[in-house]
Amino acid sequence: MVDLMANPFYLDTEDVLWVTETLRAMSLEEKVGQLFCPMGFNSDEAFLNHLICEKHVGAMMYRPDSAKNIRNAHQMIQNMTKIPLLLAANTECGGNGLAAEGTSFGKPMAVAATGDPENAYRMGFTACKEGAALGMNWSFAPIVDLDLEFHNPITNVRTFGSNVETVIECASAYMRGADENHVAVAIKHFPGDGTDERDQHILTSVNQLSCEEWDASYGKVYQTLIDQGAKTVMVGHIAQPEYVKRINPEASIREQYLPASLSGELLTGLLRGRLNFNGLISSDATPMVGFTSAMPRKDAIPRMIAAGCDMILFNKSLDEDFEYLMEGIKAGIVTEERLDEAVTRILATKASLKLHKKQKWGTLVPAEDSMQIIGCEEFCEWARQTADDSITLVKDTNHLLPISPKKYKRVYLNVIQKDLNPDNPVALAWKERFEKEGFEVTLRDRTVSVTPRELGNPASATQAQRELIHEMYRGIEEMKKSYDLYVYICNMENASNNTTLRLNWNVAFGLGDDAPWHASEIPMLMISTAYPYHLFDAPMIPTYINAYSSEPEFCQAVMEKIMGRSEFKGRSPVDPFCGKDYIRKYAEMEA
Repeated sequence: MVDLMANPFYLDTEDVLWVTETLRAMSLEEKVGQLFCPMGFNSDEAFLNHLICEKHVGAMMYRPDSAKNIRNAHQMIQNMTKIPLLLAANTECGGNGLAAEGTSFGKPMAVAATGDPENAYRMGFTACKEGAALGMNWSFAPIVDLDLEFHNPITNVRTFGSNVETVIECASAYMRGADENHVAVAIKHFPGDGTDERDQHILTSVNQLSCEEWDASYGKVYQTLIDQGAKTVMVGHIAQPEYVKRINPEASIREQYLPASLSGELLTGLLRGRLNFNGLISSDATPMVGFTSAMPRKDAIPRMIAAGCDMILFNKSLDEDFEYLMEGIKAGIVTEERLDEAVTRILATKASLKLHKKQKWGTLVPAEDSMQIIGCEEFCEWARQTADDSITLVKDTNHLLPISPKKYKRVYLNVIQKDLNPDNPVALAWKERFEKEGFEVTLRDRTVSVTPRELGNPASATQAQRELIHEMYRGIEEMKKSYDLYVYICNMENASNNTTLRLNWNVAFGLGDDAPWHASEIPMLMISTAYPYHLFDAPMIPTYINAYSSEPEFCQAVMEKIMGRSEFKGRSPVDPFCGKDYIRKYAEMEA
């Protein structure tokens, strides 16, 4: 049922023999175990022994930790196992997705903003070179979603943007870097995130494109990368009702809106059938609400395998999920043929990476001195170059730039992020950068707020509250005497389980100084270090920069550019005006 000599496996006769003989020798429990990729929470020997020797898992993934700890855990895992494991990491942006000391290229959107796919290759090469030095052989990257809905809180800078060709070029380049390091990629999140403003972590989101629109966008991306040899596809908990109806005109509403991870129409019909994908299909994390809310878990676990998924990513309880799958097999929900097909693809993926041979050679986890490559100067220089090439000047209508302490000595700095404390590392680092250039900096304390009680009775207010009340009510001319330049740093990082990344101002009764109400009064600059769409909430800002990342290299590159020592080179991979003509027109206005 699986062509082991075809794309993406390309196995030779010896490799095929290993797959078939290994499958033939496996017990039912060993086959079922291969279908699981749990999270590696620690390297405790008893914990690992349970997963590997008792449950026979086929893969594991660790979150970032020190390179030494990750290597030790991987070494223990591969020493314990009879069949080598796929060892995965979220290396979307560089080796820091696995090793804390790893190199970061910021975010995929930053790479796309450079306009040079070579930087995507370097990101993929670095991520997988550093990961492979620790025994990683499976990268949960590149992300091939399209950022088509600017309200989506999870895609934006994690993507290569909204342009299909740019996504293809960058994802292909990343994959080339992975291939050169013998690391399998997982292109994700099929059938495509980024059209819905909601997050599949907390519900089943919907890719609502028509079949024709999907073919011309996500379909083109997936088909290209599949043809180029992508070994695995990660399937999201995202519905695609139009293609379900196309493949199965009798599909019920419930079936149309099942997440792709549970949809036979999308997995077997679209991905296997129409796109001719022959490799391994993995689910996205199954504790996500987009999966768990679709049906009872005891039904969902066997259902996803029957529908066409080969590997189950993460668990609520591995022991429980294992039993659910065993029960599904006994009940005939998952046939013996379907189970063998899934295990065959898992084994074939391992064989395509030569894991069975590396196991014999003792090289599944490289020697300790291989870790020297992690964070090496060459990779750091590539990252610095990416930062320099990506910073994007979106608008400068009042010709503010470049700035200097001679012209704008007194700076009011307002760092907008979830952590309101002005003494947090991000805020202090930005303050230090401006002070190093010779500016006098006043850092906004966003923890201070006032209520009607303090406004009506200032004697009851703290000193900080009285200062804020004074700022709220003081005159414009007095304000101008205090500050020469207002700088907003918007460090609104995208993360799962968020519902929005909108700017939220600390404004009391419309009078607070936190919001840019004074954009026409005092020179003003906004720098976004993550979310590229803040002009939606702050179109009055005359000078706006997208940096795409809060990594130190990117922040320093911004300083070099606003001080006039380096030119802006970045080109926005998305529409920073959010598709709104009235926002774009602000950029054309001279104050």
